[in-house]
Amino acid sequence: MATKSKYQDKQIDALLNDFIIAIEKHKAPVDLSLMALGNMVTNILVTNVQNPQQREALADAFSSALKNSLKTAK
Repeated sequence: MATKSKYQDKQIDALLNDFIIAIEKHKAPVDLSLMALGNMVTNILVTNVQNPQQREALADAFSSALKNSLKTAK
């Protein structure tokens, strides 16, 4: 999703693969998968970012990055 990252592609690919395996294991349809991922993002922000304004800014940045990645998806 990000065009620049401090993480190696290998790290991102490994984590993404684990997410995909979990979703496939539960045979989750698209809507359930998106709900679960959305809840995960919310949980990450709420538990790791104390400042509500910073949480909202990160959520906005995440949303923008997601929308931009859809424009360039193959």
